[in-house]
Amino acid sequence: MATETLKPGEVARRLLRAADRAALATSLAAGGPAGVEAWPYASLVLLACDHDAAPLLLISDLAEHAKNIAADARAALLIDGTAGRVDPLTGPRVTVLGTVEKTDDPRVKARFVARHPSAALYADFADFHLYRVAVTRAHFVAGFGRIHWTDAADFTFEAGTGALAEAEDGLIRQLGPQADRLAQLATGRRAEGWRLTGVDPEGLDLRREGAVARVEFPAPVATAEAFATTVDTLLEAATARKKR
Repeated sequence: MATETLKPGEVARRLLRAADRAALATSLAAGGPAGVEAWPYASLVLLACDHDAAPLLLISDLAEHAKNIAADARAALLIDGTAGRVDPLTGPRVTVLGTVEKTDDPRVKARFVARHPSAALYADFADFHLYRVAVTRAHFVAGFGRIHWTDAADFTFEAGTGALAEAEDGLIRQLGPQADRLAQLATGRRAEGWRLTGVDPEGLDLRREGAVARVEFPAPVATAEAFATTVDTLLEAATARKKR
């Protein structure tokens, strides 16, 4: 589906799903450096998304953000989609506002680690915890003069998330051998070594060393069968184009 036909919240959600990092801003808690209590504090974090597009973060208890969240769960995430533009201010970015909560869900942790394999080295340490961001609103800037506030209902995605979450491991095993072909759909270039890291109702995620790629579906799917059929259709269409 062309982005021109999508609502602002849907375009912003695509930007979030495709990102593997963000700037996280929290409010400095009391007990930190003297004289800066309650000041905004921002730094780089690794990012993954759950099936409903809720942002996922893995944070150490020693990090300033963990201390801040314990005192005030409100936070903001900036996802920057302007890389490669001559004028970055003409490019898209979205600021996601929400409340941050710890989660012990092993499925969610596995999804984060699949997105960020390096995190496997410390994800099970006692002082690291996974956090899920419950989105309140999003502020999407698509370029000069194209600015939208989006409510959570228009930014997050609910349909089909449960069924595909249960089927995710099986779909990754089934489609994993096609990872290089799937990545070519997203990047337009042939390369080996891609790995399928996640699936959701709106597409799939891949990684190759430090690079990530995302394949967006023409329309959302709600079942494993519909997901596999959509992938097959995309691959067949790509093969047909090459033969022309």
